[in-house]
Amino acid sequence: MRKVSIWIILAIVLSGVCVLGFGYKQNTLPNNYYQVYLNDELLGTIESKKELEDYIDKNGEYYKKKYDVDRVYAPNGLQIKEVTTYSGDVTSVKKIYNKIKKEEPLTIDGYLMTIKHQDDEDDKIKSTKIYVLDTDVFKKAVNTLIDTFVGKDAYELYLNDEQVEIETTGENIEDVYVDEDITVKEVKIPVDEKIYTDAEDLSKYLLYGENSKESIYTVKAGDTIESVAFANKVNPEELLLSNDTLTSTTNLLFPGQQLKIAETNPQISIVEESYVVSDIESAYNTEERYDDTVLIGDDRVIQEGENGLDRVSQRVREINGEIVYVDPQGKEVLKEPVNRVVLKGSKYVPDVGSLTNWGWPTDSGWTLSSGYSYRSNPFGGGRELHTGLDISGTGYGSNVYATNNGRVVTATYHYSYGNYVVINHNNGYLTLYAHMSRIAVKVGDVVERGQVIGYVGMTGSATGPHVHYEVWDGCEYCDVNPSVLYPNGYR
Repeated sequence: MRKVSIWIILAIVLSGVCVLGFGYKQNTLPNNYYQVYLNDELLGTIESKKELEDYIDKNGEYYKKKYDVDRVYAPNGLQIKEVTTYSGDVTSVKKIYNKIKKEEPLTIDGYLMTIKHQDDEDDKIKSTKIYVLDTDVFKKAVNTLIDTFVGKDAYELYLNDEQVEIETTGENIEDVYVDEDITVKEVKIPVDEKIYTDAEDLSKYLLYGENSKESIYTVKAGDTIESVAFANKVNPEELLLSNDTLTSTTNLLFPGQQLKIAETNPQISIVEESYVVSDIESAYNTEERYDDTVLIGDDRVIQEGENGLDRVSQRVREINGEIVYVDPQGKEVLKEPVNRVVLKGSKYVPDVGSLTNWGWPTDSGWTLSSGYSYRSNPFGGGRELHTGLDISGTGYGSNVYATNNGRVVTATYHYSYGNYVVINHNNGYLTLYAHMSRIAVKVGDVVERGQVIGYVGMTGSATGPHVHYEVWDGCEYCDVNPSVLYPNGYR
């Protein structure tokens, strides 16, 4: 009886082995599957990597048509890793795709253009990113800006080496380039990014920036390009850029004419370096001869003045159409000026300036590099009213003259306008002379028109050697430091 039980038990055990061991086939061979991760988070496991990629491409037809591309790809943060597992659990590609599109945008082939530029406010390198499908779009947009700031015809002559040699006067371009460092990288572009496919759209962004503001101005009787620009806080050149019908600041306007007002905010710096030869009138000086037999105030002109003419050679650097540096190369006097001679009573030098005879603060051969108008601040951007005249071209260290008799009320240094002098002419007007390399007078000095008060420099906030010159109307600030009037300084 005991032997029979042993055989029965053995038979039961063997039958269990057959059922449990040989009958279960799930883990006999491993499977090669693919685990899908998005930003390092596991979304699931799929049987075929290609099937998922094709499914993504198939569901991206909208973007294929929108951007005229052949294929759409997974997000940049997607990873598909091949794994070997005995598990048979897999997720459908449709379910994986639905998870992906909720989290991250799909991508297409394109290029990332990175523009690196220095921020003058914090002295750090900052980057602007631009996505394009074709690098030619970016090249064409940059060329449009060059045509805008340099001039299409002049630029083509320069590129083709067809500029006419200067025999008397004229201007030849020596170099044109983009000042920023621009890199190009082939990337997968997320479809939710701003992608430029049209060169004209990109050129507008490069000229006006992302948050450009536009308005329409209706011309009134008596308006000029300069007055419209000033009233709308743009400079005349910006007004010309925004309106194709305007070709020169001398264009006449008519009442009812519609003009577009837009502030430029260039994203790149188009640098033009030119050699310029021009004939510039040299203003005559007014010579005052004192006669102690004549009463003070009884002035008489005994010789009329006549302007001279200088042939001036300069190397000029412009950034986005604005003169930033003038380097004098030579000056030929074609005609000497004839002084205007005024006979004045009394030989002493009064500290009261004339209301009718004003001089010029620099030597002849000067260039007006910036006028009294609104512009983009060359140090860190932003709109500002340039409150005077920037006079360049006479060379570093050349003389700066008092433009009228008066008394020096300020002669010091300021971080923005550098070495500067303020003269009270005691006739209701004051004048300011900024960015000088060195000051030649002190507070309390009585100066006369044409007296050297300092020397041209580029101290303070200046892109090149020049004199920033202002005339103040009104004497309520005669004894006030100009820092109170203009706490942000001069440019």
